[in-house]
Amino acid sequence: MPAITMPDGSVRQYEGAVTGSMVAESIGPGLARAALAMELNGKLVDMSVEIVDDSSVKFITRKDEEALFLIRHDAAHVLAQAVQELFPNTQVTIGPAIENGFYYDFAREEPFKPEDLPIIEQKMHEIIARNEPFIRQVMPRDEAIRYFKAHGEHYKAELIQDLPESETISIYEQGPWLDLCRGPHMRTTGDVGNAFKLTRVAGAYWRGDSRNAMLSRIYGTAWRDRKELDAYLTQLEEAARRDHRRIGKEMDLFHLQEEAAGSIFWHPKGWRLYNNLQNYMQRIQRRYGYEEVRTPQLVDRSLWEASGHWEKFKENMFIASVEDEDRTYALKPMNCPCHIQIFNHTLRSYRELPLRMAEFGACHRFEPSGALHGIMRVRSFVQDDAHIFCTEDQITQETALFVHMLSEVYKDLGFESFRVKFSDRPAVRAGDDATWDRAEGSLKKACKQVNVEYELNKGEGAFYGPKLEFVLRDAIGRDWQCGTLQVDYVLPERLNASYIGEDSARHRPVMLHRAILGSFERFLGILIEQHAGHFPLWLAPQQVVVATIVSDAESYAQEVFDRLIAEGLSVEADLRNEKINAKIREHSLQHVPVILVVGRKEAENKTVAIRRLGGAAQEIMSLDEALQLLKKEALPPDFGRHSIVKKQLNLNCEG
Repeated sequence: MPAITMPDGSVRQYEGAVTGSMVAESIGPGLARAALAMELNGKLVDMSVEIVDDSSVKFITRKDEEALFLIRHDAAHVLAQAVQELFPNTQVTIGPAIENGFYYDFAREEPFKPEDLPIIEQKMHEIIARNEPFIRQVMPRDEAIRYFKAHGEHYKAELIQDLPESETISIYEQGPWLDLCRGPHMRTTGDVGNAFKLTRVAGAYWRGDSRNAMLSRIYGTAWRDRKELDAYLTQLEEAARRDHRRIGKEMDLFHLQEEAAGSIFWHPKGWRLYNNLQNYMQRIQRRYGYEEVRTPQLVDRSLWEASGHWEKFKENMFIASVEDEDRTYALKPMNCPCHIQIFNHTLRSYRELPLRMAEFGACHRFEPSGALHGIMRVRSFVQDDAHIFCTEDQITQETALFVHMLSEVYKDLGFESFRVKFSDRPAVRAGDDATWDRAEGSLKKACKQVNVEYELNKGEGAFYGPKLEFVLRDAIGRDWQCGTLQVDYVLPERLNASYIGEDSARHRPVMLHRAILGSFERFLGILIEQHAGHFPLWLAPQQVVVATIVSDAESYAQEVFDRLIAEGLSVEADLRNEKINAKIREHSLQHVPVILVVGRKEAENKTVAIRRLGGAAQEIMSLDEALQLLKKEALPPDFGRHSIVKKQLNLNCEG
């Protein structure tokens, strides 16, 4: 006689075993129609699951956030069924729900093409209209392997063979079609609804390994209703308009090519943008008491072995051997072990702590070619990396200062808000549980004392310590995880870092790993898309163009150009024998913020006509006034801001 406890605390008693569907029906016909699945004692399961013991139950309806996973998971199954009905010789492999949608990988001789998608989509609508129930059955392992091999589904058979012996082999039927799946599913294919769209095709290696066969992947998106779908498709259109690769080409910022896969060729304007951002970050870090350092790119494997990175990251490292030396080197994938070498180079005193060490460190990590994406996902990148060596008592103070600094930077760069995730211990980690308890406790205490609210990101900490992840939301609603603060008791121990305490004994420092931008390259891609290439004047790589209407104004245009250059602005003079409207159109497409138009009248009156990017109107102003205005607008936002001196930094963070 199971007693079912509902979310509101009410309890319902039943005479014998019941399914979720039976419980929903006993509560009311409205819930019976709306319930798609249920959380049984906190675990998401099918409505058909039997409840035999006292349990807590929460029903999932379309309005619940959990419904999105179910809709996308089931949509992937419907996609696979549609493909096999249309293309019978295709093998299915795997098809998970992902953020904002789903995909399924197929094995077939001819890869899918974009023009196949509308046909497949129509077939999916037909399957959904059939409203076929999802029916779960358990199959013995050997029987399941024989079944899939007999039906030509060799990838599915391989998946089953690789599952642990203890794993239950569950199959879900939907009408005449079935698939290997752990579940859960909604009640029928009709529950998927029609708020979905197939978005693109791509190639993908079986199990993500380039040594395996290339599969054909179909991506889709699915939502609870048409309104959500339309909003997401609009976001995709806007994202395409803002794509950093397209804007980067229009502005002539960078390019990429196969001979240096995963590395960026920065053009003059792109490098100017890069340096504008780096110079800003250097000024900010100096204000907050950071000392900038530089460490080697190529480091002997012994250091990576001692730190634990060799075991953890070896497959992502670029490794080099030297013929006349019996040594193995690696291009550094991160900066932290090298910063400890600088800390260890001299005897440190507690009076030096906290010691804030920053580096715009060039790092290299092997990313599979299929994962590379413009300047957002590369193999060669620079981190705005820093490590704070401090005592345990200083963690709260340093957390407060870092959050203040990060908030300041994000606001200056056009991001008004962010959210925070707390990532705790991963399954595979260095250090014992006591060390992790201490590290997690210190970081949680710091968050509480400085009023940092966070959501738990279970099991996603670094292998050496817990971390805070700072997630930005951009102008079109996309989230980007950029900043991070990590508390590390492990690496100082492994690399023998110590300082002399007030008691004249040696102590281990705590090491705080922190970044605000993360990868410079990725953050610049985010910035390009955030601003759609319309950068504020202080950040823009090309700030002003002086364009002539007639050749008679060339000498005056040169005078305007020279005075702007003298004020430190980034300027180009366009003296070509072209119509002014053509010049304006060309420079606007290149996202130049300000165009100063000069002709005979402007030359005679010592004025300029100011045209702003995105505006049709122009403003006539004297050259002197225009210079003062542009000089003020081009001032970086941190200029004139009250300095934070070291004495202030070392004060307690209260208030």
